[in-house]
Amino acid sequence: MIDTLRTDVPEGEERLRLEVEDGIGVLTLCRPARLNAWSWESTRQLGLLADRIRFDRSVRVVLLRAQGRAFCAGIDVTAPGGAIEGRTDAERARNYYEGIRWAHERFAVFAGLPQPVVAAVQGHCLGFGFELALMADLRIAADDAVFALPEARLGVAVDAGGDLRIAREAGAGWAKFLALTGRSLDAATAERLHLVQLVVTRDELDGAARAVAAEIAANAPLAVRGIKHDIDTYADAGLAAALDRTAGSAALTLASEDSREGYAAKGARRVPRFEGK
Repeated sequence: MIDTLRTDVPEGEERLRLEVEDGIGVLTLCRPARLNAWSWESTRQLGLLADRIRFDRSVRVVLLRAQGRAFCAGIDVTAPGGAIEGRTDAERARNYYEGIRWAHERFAVFAGLPQPVVAAVQGHCLGFGFELALMADLRIAADDAVFALPEARLGVAVDAGGDLRIAREAGAGWAKFLALTGRSLDAATAERLHLVQLVVTRDELDGAARAVAAEIAANAPLAVRGIKHDIDTYADAGLAAALDRTAGSAALTLASEDSREGYAAKGARRVPRFEGK
């Protein structure tokens, strides 16, 4: 189950690391051996770090980046406590629903930080990784970045609002096309769809993202925060209700036999046989 009682991060168990440099809060996904795959523990740590950043006057902008060859390859299905249990399918679905709502609350704190967030994306940015990048205000991508929401191929719904954010940025048609097919996007196409603001070479990624972050950090903090809040208020109208619906859809599919079949088929490298149950 999800550990909601701890407020510490044991040494060596960090999923994210925060460093403050010249007004920039550098938030780094630091599990490169696992391609920075995400877990409930990653969500807990993201919430803790977002709370630290929120009232830190030395942080004027956040740079979200990742170590290694991938930004985030999706959910870590091997992480302890990854699968939520229940005595019945109904209880399991209820527990998933509450777990996803808990995660949404932490993501809302991160996405709603008063400081703008700039994401630097390289390599695989899949599933939740794509959703996390979409929570940032701006995205700078390396030309080797690959974006996808493959959840439907595994028998589950998109659970963190990535499809909703694509609909906001690129339109409902593209959100449905990507989420319903699970197809991937290269960086150039993501830029054309306004899901990425700038594409650079892999060698240029860190410098380009830090330069954009530094430009923002150099501007008046009250003005920057006001602009972010105003635009988000306009763009996110209706998002809260849609996210609650998302939590229900995700809980239902995560407790389904189809999801068990989807993950089993992926592990066995075979075509899944979904039955809608």
